[in-house]
Amino acid sequence: MPVTLIKERFPSKVGEVTLGATAEQGGTRDSVVVVGGDNLLPFLHFEGKVVNRPVIAMEVTDIVPPWNEAIKAQFGDVLDNPAAWAKKCVDEFGADLIYVKLIGADPEGLNRSPEDCARVVKDVLAAVGVPLIVVGCETPEKDNEVMAAVAEATAGENLLIGLAEQDNYKSITAAAMVHKHNVIARSPLDINICKQLNILINEMGLPLNKIVIDPMIGGLGFGIEYAYSIMERARLGALANDKMLSMPMICTVGYEANRAKEANESVEAFPDWGELAERGVLWETLTATALLQVGASILVMRNPAAVKLVQHNIADLVEVAEA
Repeated sequence: MPVTLIKERFPSKVGEVTLGATAEQGGTRDSVVVVGGDNLLPFLHFEGKVVNRPVIAMEVTDIVPPWNEAIKAQFGDVLDNPAAWAKKCVDEFGADLIYVKLIGADPEGLNRSPEDCARVVKDVLAAVGVPLIVVGCETPEKDNEVMAAVAEATAGENLLIGLAEQDNYKSITAAAMVHKHNVIARSPLDINICKQLNILINEMGLPLNKIVIDPMIGGLGFGIEYAYSIMERARLGALANDKMLSMPMICTVGYEANRAKEANESVEAFPDWGELAERGVLWETLTATALLQVGASILVMRNPAAVKLVQHNIADLVEVAEA
């Protein structure tokens, strides 16, 4: 007996956002990255079209980060040189994007100046040909100064900058508008705040196709189920023609997965958990692959071994969708 597949059709789609700019477009990138555009639930290829495959951004910090040695050892001697680090991420690990986090600007840390931070970003731009995502140190007052300087110094490059949040979105949005960049709109796992923030940013004059949503997530075993449900609601809202939820989503997988003790504690401390080198890779990989299934467009990752596994997963999913 033949079985008829019930195919769901949606009235709208996820909006597209273009990151980076080539020389012809006023920038210096070798190529651009376009995210979003799907008119279906993730990878249900028989119901629609996967327009742009999900991409991986590898995290680079402006100072040596306090990560565990199992991750740091894979980068060798480049962690004190953001430009060389970024180049290694692209050339050896195949990163689609570089996510520069300016933790050195933290007033409680090195308190680097906005000008110093802008120089770091310019150095990374010179070292790689892929588009950049740039965020500050997550101290709002300092980030407003830092991101204004970065946006001005990189005018024309069409960066994705952040983080614009409900209580701190105006300065970063204004910098993006003046210097023609995109903005990350971050909301704390709350669909209503997510939508309201997008409305506020759009009302300032930034087009919807210049906004990427960061819904905030949890790592494997530490809130990923709730994050999944929020992202699912956003995706369904976009497909139902809610324009204020129609943006592609970015997920800070490396940060959240590696906050878990399971991704950091040694085998000596927990013999039943297995070797840390393997466990940490799987913790980040499984966090990433779960979020792919709910519509993440950009995965921000740390562990090169996990990146390799997720790249294979994305290739397999897209191959099936294109078959």
